[in-house]
Amino acid sequence: MATKAKVIGVNMVKFRKPGTHEPYEVMASKAIQGALEDAGIDYKEVQQAYAGYVYGDSTCGQTALYNVGMTGIPVINVNNNCASGSTALYLARQAVESGALECVLAFGFEEMRPGALKSNWEDRTAPFSWAVDRLHELNPKLEESGSRAIKIFGAAGTDYLEKYGANPDIFAKVAVKSRNHAIQNPYSLFTKPLTVEEVMNAPIIAANMTRYMACPPTCGAAAAIVCSENFARKHGITDAVEIIAQSMTTDTMESYENPINLAGADMTWRAAQQVYEQAGIGPEDIQVVELHDCFTPNEVITYEGLGLCGRGEAEKFINDKNNTYGGKYVVNPSGGLMSKGHPLGATGLAQCTELIWQLRGQAGARQVEGARIALQHNLGLGGAGVVTMYRKG
Repeated sequence: MATKAKVIGVNMVKFRKPGTHEPYEVMASKAIQGALEDAGIDYKEVQQAYAGYVYGDSTCGQTALYNVGMTGIPVINVNNNCASGSTALYLARQAVESGALECVLAFGFEEMRPGALKSNWEDRTAPFSWAVDRLHELNPKLEESGSRAIKIFGAAGTDYLEKYGANPDIFAKVAVKSRNHAIQNPYSLFTKPLTVEEVMNAPIIAANMTRYMACPPTCGAAAAIVCSENFARKHGITDAVEIIAQSMTTDTMESYENPINLAGADMTWRAAQQVYEQAGIGPEDIQVVELHDCFTPNEVITYEGLGLCGRGEAEKFINDKNNTYGGKYVVNPSGGLMSKGHPLGATGLAQCTELIWQLRGQAGARQVEGARIALQHNLGLGGAGVVTMYRKG
């Protein structure tokens, strides 16, 4: 019989710049132990584990978990690009909801290298070369060299501005908003305020995109304990947060249509609509959102993909400050990937951690008042879009 999945323990380590971090197994084991302590359970009660990471050899998940203990449980290693952490959570939630397991662990980690993302494999087909090839078909003047991610999200931002006639400063305003939120987060890597002028005048990395509109590569780990209602009840856990809906989507032929969809907008839209239908709750009932802001153009596009505002309405949404405290939603109260950084496998579970803290009222100075319903969005090109809705109590 299906059961509701509850998140009972979360934790993350502060993300660090490459070269200043601890080994992945140390970061991950700290996050796992913290989540177990937060849940108030013994590791021996965990029946299965899902480990999300991208830059590592096979069975890194086992190595990380063995630092906590060797109990013989199944460990499933998950690589789904930037959505790896949320994919681990997706599998954990499915295992519990199906009734197959009572208590499982989802964790993610990453040791990143400095600079833009690139493949470790040059002797085989790149996972989203089809998307880059299509981008060059749409824009034959695009340079052949350079980071695939920067190209795709840069082109999506330009396409958005041209399609809706928006002011390019919206991407800078989003960066300023995220940094203002980060000031209140002890887990943020960057806490120095930014101005729109500073963001706009920073070195250009792509058309309509500067360095301050891109998240930094970082190293880190995060973890979540997911269990059944019955398990939570038996252990007297009263602050569990329910996963009320979750969806994962991949690309369709619509992804080929334009740069915005190549950057995952259609995946996001379909995942969000499925979540709203499952939950019976629409975007108007959400108070707090953690979304995938690897580049600020993606945050702008995602406002519309999640239905936080209508198509072509993101500029007004931003200028009306409906993405921050005092507005309709608080988007990325953590400071987002823009301020915390983006260790690929850890990102989705760090988003989960922030939202659980928010719904429990444990977010300190960045607490969103009256937070009851939270939405999470984690995107991996290639592709995977994961949207998750949480409810307090």
